Amino acid sequence: MKCIYCNHPHTYILADNQRKCSKCKRKFSLRKVQREEKLFRHFQKGHTARKTAFDSEMHFLTVQNYFEKFRKNIAIYSDEMYQQNSHRVTDYDEYLYLPRSLSIEKNIDKLQHFLTLCYDDTIYNIMMPKTKLSVLKNPDEKDHKLLIKYLKFNKISKLSKSQNTITKFWDFFEEFICQYKGVSNDKFIFYLKEAEWRFNLQQKNTQSIKET
Repeated sequence: MKCIYCNHPHTYILADNQRKCSKCKRKFSLRKVQREEKLFRHFQKGHTARKTAFDSEMHFLTVQNYFEKFRKNIAIYSDEMYQQNSHRVTDYDEYLYLPRSLSIEKNIDKLQHFLTLCYDDTIYNIMMPKTKLSVLKNPDEKDHKLLIKYLKFNKISKLSKSQNTITKFWDFFEEFICQYKGVSNDKFIFYLKEAEWRFNLQQKNTQSIKET
């Protein structure tokens, strides 16, 4: 069996049934690897952590921890791909996201602001700092009303544009995030990256079908 860390072809079994790499000398559990592969198949199919825990008969927190790991790995992979292709970006636009159940008037501070870039029909997202939103928020009543009007128009106008790759992704993201009942600020980026990853896979699969 190959090493899961350095891909060296030679590993050997230890007395505790773990495997050790002949090259990098790192140990790993075959059982743990198989469990992670099984959970990733559930994750890849879009199953929630709760459904996966029920179907696999694993503890919910164990599954949830693995799913968080998958999302972080996806974010790292996304960044690596973007670094290799940043010079190919052809289009970008910004998006202000707020859960549909919340009103803009009372929840300006909960807006998530991100920039969506596109290269070769591939999407990449960059979170904008929260400080930028605080600059927009002004205590003056007249300016505040103008801001509300801008936010409402901004959201409607973006969704009413012709369906290019970026607006398609926004529609996809809005539907994707609805299945989660509230995502904290510190974890939002990882769910955004998961949606990005799923959308890009969908785009590639669609392109492959068109070419056959």
